[in-house]
Amino acid sequence: DAAALRAAAAAIDARVAAGERLPLAGVPYAAKDNIDVLGFETTAACPAFAYAPERSATVIERLEAAGAICVGKTNLDQFATGLVGTRSPYGIPRNVYNRDYVSGGSSSGSAVATAAGLVAFALGTDTAGSGRVPAAFNHLIGLKPTKGRWSTRGLVPACRSLDCITVFADRLEDAALVDSVLAGFDAEDAWSRPLADVPLGGKRIGVPRKGQRQFFGDFEAEYLYDRALAVLAREAELVEIDIVPLLEAAQLLYGGPWVAERTAAIAPLLESNPLAIDPVVRQVIAPGGAMLATELWNGIYRLAELARVAEAMWGEVD
Repeated sequence: DAAALRAAAAAIDARVAAGERLPLAGVPYAAKDNIDVLGFETTAACPAFAYAPERSATVIERLEAAGAICVGKTNLDQFATGLVGTRSPYGIPRNVYNRDYVSGGSSSGSAVATAAGLVAFALGTDTAGSGRVPAAFNHLIGLKPTKGRWSTRGLVPACRSLDCITVFADRLEDAALVDSVLAGFDAEDAWSRPLADVPLGGKRIGVPRKGQRQFFGDFEAEYLYDRALAVLAREAELVEIDIVPLLEAAQLLYGGPWVAERTAAIAPLLESNPLAIDPVVRQVIAPGGAMLATELWNGIYRLAELARVAEAMWGEVD
């Protein structure tokens, strides 16, 4: 509310006056509602799941230490399951540039809030595109850091071993500034890793082979994609890569044993009150309860093989 915002702003002013260097002093931001923020409920877009966190997530604590002010929580595909932004009892965020189009998901509200200018940046999450997809749909920068670069302590998990917290911003420089505040080891996060920044060099950009690009009959999208590649080619060398192994790896997430990881995240609610879960989300998540350990291990073995193929691609592109 207005009084709380003014009080938060006054506290930032006092810190600056006391000599603190705050890289995000007074910057308003929003957080996807599967990230704990003290003083706000965490719902993950499911009222039956809602709880009041006793502490903010690590990323929120670091943003507040840098002077940023969380002005609210944002809508999402329930339990971060979906890429459309339509699976929420709190309504459907529409695309900022054309309300006849979906916003993308699952971080729908964070993308819309940023693109509409309500906040300077917003936090989302990304397991299989939930940050990058709505960023692209709403003309934003969507930064998904390497797993373990930003802490996920205080995040309601979708797939705990894969989840990443992400940022939406208007400019690459703003996303980089947020990264400079959030990146770093967190002993409270089992997946956190020490930073190992690798200097970037070269301009070889990988693009799918022409026969592997799927547009599902949308010829305008195909034309615009080709035109974008032509613009990109003026600044970089484009290298066509075989994305079939990458598509197979992606399929393991929703059609393989990693579905069971989503099931594990909300197992108590799924067992006690399944009708409280969006029917599409429930249809995606429920089968994980019947998966065998042998299926999981075979999936882990196959993913390791696909990872070797992906690693080789980095010899061809930057």
